[in-house]
Formats: sequence, structure tokens, C-alpha cells
Amino acid sequence: MISPFTFAKTPYVYFGDGKFQTLGKIVANTAKTIILLTGGKSLANSGKFKALSEDLQKYAVTFYHETITAEPTPELIDKISDKYRNNNIGAVLAIGGGSVIDAGKAVSAMIPVTGSVFDYLEGVGKGLNHSGKKLPFIAVSTTAGTGSEATKNAVLSRVGVNGFKRSLRHDNFVPDVAVIDPRLHLSCPSGVTSACAMDAFTQLLESFLSVKASPVTDALSFDAIRLCRKNIVLCATTHAEDINVRASMAYAAFISGVTLANAGLGVVHGFASSIGSYFEIPHGVVCGTLVGACTRKNIARLKEAANDMPSANAALHKYAQVGASLTDSPYDDINANLNSLTGKIDEWTELLRIPKLSAYGIKSADFEKIASETGIKENPVSLSKNDLIEILTERL
Repeated sequence: MISPFTFAKTPYVYFGDGKFQTLGKIVANTAKTIILLTGGKSLANSGKFKALSEDLQKYAVTFYHETITAEPTPELIDKISDKYRNNNIGAVLAIGGGSVIDAGKAVSAMIPVTGSVFDYLEGVGKGLNHSGKKLPFIAVSTTAGTGSEATKNAVLSRVGVNGFKRSLRHDNFVPDVAVIDPRLHLSCPSGVTSACAMDAFTQLLESFLSVKASPVTDALSFDAIRLCRKNIVLCATTHAEDINVRASMAYAAFISGVTLANAGLGVVHGFASSIGSYFEIPHGVVCGTLVGACTRKNIARLKEAANDMPSANAALHKYAQVGASLTDSPYDDINANLNSLTGKIDEWTELLRIPKLSAYGIKSADFEKIASETGIKENPVSLSKNDLIEILTERL
């Protein structure tokens, strides 16, 4: 019997090599005055910003341009929203990685309302409920990582002693349109590509193992995980300019956004939130450096619970299924597949040169604070604070 489940809406998707060239027409069919958010310089350096500007001009679209050079803060979202609230903006277009798309998502949600976005953030603001009213939002991904082009939440942060990393969330905040052109990913630096690729894989793995997984998310995530086997290292190393490799990872990242939006995530992303609140460390690096250690700890605790908890056995079989898909281990040897999985993740982490935590100033003295604020969300097994500290210690 198939258990009951719900499945959130997804954007209207334009996927494929060359889809960026249709963006002017897509935008013009949505609005004639827009806010355009991009990253720092990569779009301009590639010549694509000039081409887009000319395309928008051809379709008589007026745009106001803002750049997003770091993970968005509530203050930045308020500044942009206040600046353009009375400019008769018809839509928001965001072209970039997860930070740019999250910023665009938040701006599209805050233009129609008054007050600070901080008041609507989960867990830190005033607890106000957003009405869900927003401007039409078009997301164009230039990295294959967060899958923000498919999700309903915008992650905003404030880094420091009293820092936080929280979401502005509503079902209506899913982008109306997602344009995924792998050619935009070709110029992404290898370090960024590596971290993003590991983030996408982590999201696929965690949603596949989530306690809220459904047959739909299982089918989507497992299929995309298999794409990672051949492409996750190649996309950042020897085949970084191979459009087919880039397309495979762009698809995997998009699917990771779809599955996380519907199944949720586990302890790795719990760490990403707590660590990202206090340290200037890329989200993908946190995920990439910790996914191996977290997977090992999850498997160890699931094995201990297997005799008394049927769901633990089911989770171990799912981990083994992933291990078999990433290697040539026979599926009937569960332990071999579990070892193959963790071994493959460790291999990727090494080949992709994912930094350890200490590279970003994190010390063992910080572990207690980090562990105390790390949620395990939809993790397949409960982990103690000591478990969390052991995970951090492994990757210090």
C-alpha cells in the first residue's frame, strides 16, 4: 500500500542548452518593468549581461539592476524592496547561484508588503505570517547546487555571535518560471562547482532518506543520484566544459530542490544552518565536508536500532540501494553497499578538494555551541549532541 503524501507545485521549467537566449521573450510575456538581480561580475564578464540587456530592450522591458555578492541578509532585502516598492515593478528576475535566487525570491515576496522581512523569518522575527502575495518571479540558475529555483523558501542570514540562517517561506514563493541553461554553468569556477555539486548530492541523499520521503520523491531523487556517479567529479575537473556533464548536474540540482521541498532534509543541513550562522563558510562546503561523516554516523545508529525499529531497517536498505547505484557492489550484500556508499562519498570529497572546517576558522571550542543549535530535521535516525560533536571532530 502506498502511504498518503502531498506534493508541492514546481515552476514552469525551461531546461536545456540555449534556453537563456529565450529569456527576453519569457520576461516580456510576464512584465514590462522588472528588477534584475545578478551576481557580482561573472554574467558581465561572459558577455551574457550585455546580450540580455539588448534582448530586454528589444522587447521593450525596462529593468533596474542590483547585484548580490554574498548570502543575502534581511537588511539587503529591505533595502532593495524599499527602493523599488513604488516603481510599478511587474516582476523580479534573478540570475545567479542560490544566494542570488534566494534574494530574488525574498524581494518578490516583500515588494507587495510593508515592514521588514526579518519579521517574517522563521524562528527569529516577530512570527508574522506572510499572505503569500508576491510579484511574479523568474529564477535563472548559474550554478548546480542549492536547487533554489525549485523551492518555496528564501534563506537569509546574519553572520556573527548572534547570527542566524533562517527561511522566509510560503507555498506561493516557488518561482513561477525556472530557466536552467547548463551553458551558463560552464564558467563557474572549479571550487564553487565542487561545493555546489556536493550540496546537490547531499540534498538528494537526505531527501531520499528523509522520514517524510514519498514514492514520488524517492523516484526523483534516486534517479538524479545515479547521474552523480558519472558526473559529480567530472563537472569540476576534467570535463568542466562538457555541456552534457554540466547538464546532468544542473538537472540533478534542480531535482534536489524539488525533493527537498517535498521531503525535507537531514542533519547535514542542520549543520549548514548552525555553522552558517556563526562563520563565513559557503553552504556547499559545509554540506560537502560533512555528508560523509554524517552518513557514517547515521548508518551506525541505524544499525543499533535495527532490531527494535522497522524504519531503521528500511533506511539501511535505502542507504545500501544508493551504495549499489554508485558502485558495482551486488545489491544483496547490504554491508558491502553501505561501505561502498561512505567510501564513494569520501572519494568524492577528496577528489573535489572540499576543505575541512578549520579552513574557515572553526575550532573544537565551537563544537558545543554548534551542536546545541543543530537540528536533525527529517533525519532517518535520532542523533545525540555527542554524535554531532563526533561528526564535527572528524572533519575539523
